[in-house]
Amino acid sequence: MRVGVVSLGCSKNLVDSEVLLGELCARGFTVTPEAASAEVIIINTCGFIEPAKQESINTILEMARYKEAGTCRLLVVCGCLSQRYRQELEAEMPEVDLFWGVKDQKGLAEQIAARVHVCADAANASVRVLTTPPYRAYLRIADGCDNRCAYCAIPLIRGGRVSVPMEKLIEEAEALASRGVKELTLIAQDTSAYGLDLYGKPALSALLKALAKIEALHWIRVLYTYPNTVDAELLDTIQNEPKIANYIDMPIQHIDDDMLRAMNRHGSSAHIQAVMQSIRERNAGFILRTTVMVGFPGETEERFGRLAEFLKRQGIDRVGAFAFSPEDGTAAAEMEGQIPEAVKQARLDAVMRMQSEISLQRNERRIGETCEVLTERVLEKEAYGRSYAEAPEVDGLIRFVRTGRTLHPGDFTMVKITGAKPYDLEGEEI
Repeated sequence: MRVGVVSLGCSKNLVDSEVLLGELCARGFTVTPEAASAEVIIINTCGFIEPAKQESINTILEMARYKEAGTCRLLVVCGCLSQRYRQELEAEMPEVDLFWGVKDQKGLAEQIAARVHVCADAANASVRVLTTPPYRAYLRIADGCDNRCAYCAIPLIRGGRVSVPMEKLIEEAEALASRGVKELTLIAQDTSAYGLDLYGKPALSALLKALAKIEALHWIRVLYTYPNTVDAELLDTIQNEPKIANYIDMPIQHIDDDMLRAMNRHGSSAHIQAVMQSIRERNAGFILRTTVMVGFPGETEERFGRLAEFLKRQGIDRVGAFAFSPEDGTAAAEMEGQIPEAVKQARLDAVMRMQSEISLQRNERRIGETCEVLTERVLEKEAYGRSYAEAPEVDGLIRFVRTGRTLHPGDFTMVKITGAKPYDLEGEEI
């Protein structure tokens, strides 16, 4: 029985899809990348903001066509959108055979097997099916979130933070490394708060030190940290462990104190700036990535100006930005001072135009540098890859001229940077 999955949204959702595929394969299903040949099609939806919801709905409708034009016998919708709006979706989308939420991938696999009359017990241990290239994988260290930001629906969808016990994460990481994974990226809604619910204090630093002992892993990186729990101990660990990329992803959302309070973000503008200064003082090559939100209710031109000036002054290596979206059930959706959509988009465009110039300047500083690169794509005379400074799927690539030696995706090689663009780099293999 052939099964295909369309996984939408973030890398945390992708891990759910991979676990589900593992459960299905343990029951005798085979995975196909072709929707037209799949007998079971699963859409793992995102419901974070309005554009993601619309993408999920459009994808469901697109995949529903294969019930007539292809071989699809069962159309399944799971994930965040289905968790939040299951009743509404069931009423509006009769073409979907099964709706499921975000929990219990084993239970979903059992339901799918029963619906298509696959009578196979999962006697074999389910092995997560990697949908990333075989040399890299995500390790989700916790699910849910306790921060309760005023704009965010994640706690309403996934609940409070539930950290995975450290010994289980080490076991999973060892298993991934034994399968050829060389780059491990740690993810959660709030990675730097990992362990608070289990150990009474953040334990990300201890986890990283344990993972760094796994010999087969070459790179370890951390995404989605939170300013309130990025402390000296964590930064010391990242800096001092050779396998851990000197790269910190710390979404701040805003820098104006009034906006931070309205967003229910923990910590102040002064604290955010102190953390960033600490990062810069440690290592000139320490890469900092952040995410900001524009158009939150009450964001005046003056408050937006503070954010823009801060970004310009800081010269942050990587910046993602998005416009506020009022989500059902969140405090921000009912706040006064909602910003017109046209104003939101104008501010978003202004931030991204400015950041494009900053990113080019930051990249130009790397010309002449020699760095280790993880190869991702190999052509006859050139190849593409990433250094420690580029996270998978969210940052740019390094295009480099090959020396002619044998090179495969997943190989590490040394590259001298010879050129820079706003988001990508050029180089020569040495």
